[in-house]
Amino acid sequence: MDGPGTSLAIRSARRDDTAVIHALICELADYEKLRHEVDAMERDIARDLFGANPRVFAEVAEWEGEVAGFSLWFYNYSTFRGRHGIYLEDLFVRPQFRGRGIGKALIVNLAKRCVAEGLARFQWSVLDWNKPSIEFYESLGAKLTPEWLGCRVEGEALKKLAVTGGAP
Repeated sequence: MDGPGTSLAIRSARRDDTAVIHALICELADYEKLRHEVDAMERDIARDLFGANPRVFAEVAEWEGEVAGFSLWFYNYSTFRGRHGIYLEDLFVRPQFRGRGIGKALIVNLAKRCVAEGLARFQWSVLDWNKPSIEFYESLGAKLTPEWLGCRVEGEALKKLAVTGGAP
């Protein structure tokens, strides 16, 4: 990814990246028109990425020393394959840095991790209206899985499920 006068570095996130990671999450939420759903605080990011037993991880992409984007991921497990995989929760490149191969480099970095660790798969979700991202992912060899619908229980519905088993 290096060219004359340009440099891209991808590195594991550090505790001192907490504020910028939180800012990138908020920028991603703005892009996805979901900012109203963000209630994560910097302290949550610091605890979960850099605490004693992290279960979520992040890489930071820097372009000429400036934070340009990030990926946030965790290990999942395929019972059918009998092996772990990686689930990419967030991938975001700031608009002013797009078109430089940064998003692709972040994805390739995680694909290399999958291969090196013998993981079964690498997966993520994309909003159905986000045509540029869908085309980008397909250009990398990703297959959309429309037969699989995402399910989510959160907020009051989660509390109700836990207490009553979801009964009315």
